[in-house]
Amino acid sequence: MAKDTIAVVGAGLVGAGWAIVFARAGHPVRIFDAEPSVRAKVLDGIRANANDLKHFDLIDDVEALMARITVHDDLGAAVKGVAYVQESVFESIPVKTPVYAALDTLVPDNVPIGSSSSGIPASQFTEHCKTRARMLISHPVNPPYLVPLVELVPAPWTSPDVVDQVHALMTAVDQKPIRVNHEVEGFILNRLQGALLMEAWALAREGAASVADIDKTVSEGLGLRWAFMGPFETIDLNAPKGVADYAARLGKLFHGIAASRNNPEPWEAPLVSEVEKERRVDLAADKIDERRAWRDRRLMALAVHKAKAVKQFG
Repeated sequence: MAKDTIAVVGAGLVGAGWAIVFARAGHPVRIFDAEPSVRAKVLDGIRANANDLKHFDLIDDVEALMARITVHDDLGAAVKGVAYVQESVFESIPVKTPVYAALDTLVPDNVPIGSSSSGIPASQFTEHCKTRARMLISHPVNPPYLVPLVELVPAPWTSPDVVDQVHALMTAVDQKPIRVNHEVEGFILNRLQGALLMEAWALAREGAASVADIDKTVSEGLGLRWAFMGPFETIDLNAPKGVADYAARLGKLFHGIAASRNNPEPWEAPLVSEVEKERRVDLAADKIDERRAWRDRRLMALAVHKAKAVKQFG
């Protein structure tokens, strides 16, 4: 049975990643980007990533996936008759606002439009739209074809039925959607990530440890558990009688830690410069793209492992 066509508006790293998500699940995908140079190279990038996915047996057929994806130079043609639109243009209100004004008139009224915005709430760029009830945040983790979480964040005027509809679609294409009940700055993922980042920068500012050792604390410590469980389940299992026992034992410690950072400082230029210097010792600037590809292949290997582990252990 033929699957519905999906439009991806914006063909950068995130938009290209979304195209893989939907095409991998069997959907025809139309990609639009206003910039010709971006359109010209997006399929090559998708093919390279698809070849890696095939190497790890995460897709069956590269050519079949590529055949489902087309690139368009006209927004109206890209969204005509589609069942869903995933917007992934540059994260800026002045950029997103006119895009949504166009989508408001070009996309059929009953078609949901999700934004990949990682921090700007939908209310800030959809308020002017006549069909704003079908618009929401559908924020992925990059790259979305390897990290399946999707944050669904409604604007105050988003229809609950639309949230349900997008939740069902994301589940059907093997993403892991969560519902954010109302707009909150940074949504859920970046608020959690931000708390860790702010503390990491503070520790670096104090000289408590090197940047490499702070990173290692996560990659060789916290991150191992976090690869398959969240913070509440982690502490529930880390005390003999569960989460209430953990809170009784360590709640005061964590409150004290939080209270010690009651005046968060910005990431000032001298500190950023020092962290940049340390990172460039470990990774030369001209090797960042290569290391990003390494990260993606490690994520692919992790995806394979997790799938096998679920089958074996549940």
